Amino acid sequence: MKHLKTILLATAVCIGSISFSQAQSKVAHINTQELIAAMPEMKAAQKEIQALQKTYETDYQASVTEFQNKAKQYDAESATKTDEENAKRVQEIQGMQQNIQQFQADAAQNIRKKEIDLLQPITEKAKAAILKVGRAQGFDYVLDSSQGVAILADGKNLLDDVKKELGI
Repeated sequence: MKHLKTILLATAVCIGSISFSQAQSKVAHINTQELIAAMPEMKAAQKEIQALQKTYETDYQASVTEFQNKAKQYDAESATKTDEENAKRVQEIQGMQQNIQQFQADAAQNIRKKEIDLLQPITEKAKAAILKVGRAQGFDYVLDSSQGVAILADGKNLLDDVKKELGI
């Protein structure tokens, strides 16, 4: 019986030490927003998005100016026109206003689509570099500190290593 207790105790100690050693995962952290902002591709993407926004803004302003001018003209001429002509002009003005609103919605959607198209390869490249560096340095987990997550562990910050990997 004493021999059985000794074997059980030894087994429990072995299982406990194995479990404890496996629970000691290496943890690192990185601020992915800071990494992506530092990437040259991101700066180029931002310039392209800003240029597209400027183009849409210019077109929008031209449409609004045309709308305002036509509305003023029709308002000034309304006294000399028939009710039928004024009704047609009101419909025309309303159509222009709807077109402007539709243009604005389409422009915003196109800008969002362009952002997604430009940013997805950049984030994929950053993720691949983070995984490569994390694995090379033997980390089990890499936490993203840019998402408002409190980093409780004193893991290594991989930002400089990943920047070096990306050539930044």
